Amino acid sequence: MPNSEQFPQEVPVVVIGGGPAGSTVSTLVAQQGHRVVLLERDHFPRFHIGESLIPETYWVLKRLNMLDKMKQSHFVKKHSVQFVGQSGRLSEPFYFLDHKPHECSQTWQVLRSEFDKMMLDNAREHGVEVHEGVRVLEVLFEGQKAVGVKFSTEDGTVSEIRARVVVDASGQSTMIAGRLGLREWDTSLRKGAVWTYWKGAYRDIGRDEGATIVLQTKGKKGWFWYIPLHNDVVSVGIVAPFEELFKNRDAEHEAVYFEQVELCPEIKRRISMGTRCDIFRVAKEYSYRAREAAGDGWVCVGDAFGFLDPLYSSGVLLALKSGELAADAICEGLDRNDISGAQLGKWATDFKSGMDRMRKLVVEYYEGFSFGRFVKRNPAEKGNLTDLLIGDLFKDRFFDETFRLLDEMKAETPAT
Repeated sequence: MPNSEQFPQEVPVVVIGGGPAGSTVSTLVAQQGHRVVLLERDHFPRFHIGESLIPETYWVLKRLNMLDKMKQSHFVKKHSVQFVGQSGRLSEPFYFLDHKPHECSQTWQVLRSEFDKMMLDNAREHGVEVHEGVRVLEVLFEGQKAVGVKFSTEDGTVSEIRARVVVDASGQSTMIAGRLGLREWDTSLRKGAVWTYWKGAYRDIGRDEGATIVLQTKGKKGWFWYIPLHNDVVSVGIVAPFEELFKNRDAEHEAVYFEQVELCPEIKRRISMGTRCDIFRVAKEYSYRAREAAGDGWVCVGDAFGFLDPLYSSGVLLALKSGELAADAICEGLDRNDISGAQLGKWATDFKSGMDRMRKLVVEYYEGFSFGRFVKRNPAEKGNLTDLLIGDLFKDRFFDETFRLLDEMKAETPAT
């Protein structure tokens, strides 16, 4: 159990939260020789959803020295994402390697309790001072500038650490964005999710064995994820408008789940040969974003900055990428003695543009976009769509033509 004597009074960087965003930013800052203290409320391993990685995580994992650990892990290898329409028809699969012949095109389906612990242990190995079971009570400000944190340990001791930079990686708790009133909800992506896990359910074979499958429900109101994990377990969950899932507020989660299963015969077929091996879990998938990613002495990364609908499994990528970009800005700022909001958040504009591209594709899907129909009509655009699906969102290239053609096709499609 940590106690106050273990904590320094002042450090260059303190990080709130040990998930993928917090472990990424802390590792990369520590690699540059700066002292970092990371405070994590829970003890790892702990449960978390968001199990499917997309290929562009490769490059951040490489900088973190995590690739060999991932290659040696028992995580299921993922080579593609596939979409099944409400009729049960599978669209042409998006095989990443066919588009980009590089080892980065093979990624993984991870059990987040194990993956997150690997990431946090990796941070320790790089010199990050990790403290678990520590609850950050508040971020300390002097005027508009963040100067440290107040926290409590499990023995009830309350202490403070002063820091030149405070990194908020607190997830959907959004400590800084919440305190400063910066969080803006995305009202067009107000969804809910119900999920559980199945052992012995149907698994594809060959390079399809580890595919993430997105299956549309009848009426196109929602979609199931089907994510094969190791130990013969599959993660299966439904995402739909919150009001649709929970219109009967007194319904049990199990009843809600199986009501949606009846709207997706392919899911029903796949899980019929398996046995449920976990409880039913529920989440409000409310997308949001902070108006600002950084201010004087503080920066937000991962879900503490923004959460985007999980349709295309972008969550871990956004956590790793924001952590990477913020780490580079922090190190540069510390070296230049500039910890202004402009310096710490210099990455945010391009990052937001990348999020906007992914968000566009999410919204189009909910409005009836068909991958199969679009690719059949515009075969030359399959590469750009695949770029979006692998997470290649942040380079100096735009998808204006792809989205123009998408909007053109949508305008010709009668409303359902």
